[in-house]
Amino acid sequence: MKAAEKNARGLAFRAAVREDTPLILSFIRALAEYEQLLSEVTATEDILECWLFDKRAAEVIFALADGREVGFALFFQNFSTFLGRAGLYLEDLFVLPECRGRGIGKALFAELARLSALRGYGRIDWWCLNRNKPGIDFYRSLGAVSMDEWTVFRLTDDPLRRLENG
Repeated sequence: MKAAEKNARGLAFRAAVREDTPLILSFIRALAEYEQLLSEVTATEDILECWLFDKRAAEVIFALADGREVGFALFFQNFSTFLGRAGLYLEDLFVLPECRGRGIGKALFAELARLSALRGYGRIDWWCLNRNKPGIDFYRSLGAVSMDEWTVFRLTDDPLRRLENG
């Protein structure tokens, strides 16, 4: 990704660098606050720096308006056995509340679509809270379809440790 290349709306995008770790955490916390899940955020700058920049487990891009970071997307590669190729899994996308309604979210998705095409990915996947009606309406406006026939499962904490230990 070229650093801070502007799109037709005058927005620029750039990949996060190690020095952005505090900013990334601030966006994560702002998103969690919006989703009423702030108490679940256990990420720290050290944890994010390790996993994003040392282990390269995920990537972050920022949307910039007038040189200021106003939105972010955190994503990583997944794989579809049915397609036989990689896809992009969008973990988080967030636009600062005071900057919404200006097409920044759509522009972030367009940038993710551009990156996906550049990398040969077959699809973009993400989850959305059922109570996030504005988000769901926005995603549908992009042409996204909900995967209602699938149920999301998760193992964490004690159940994960029990399974690990047999």
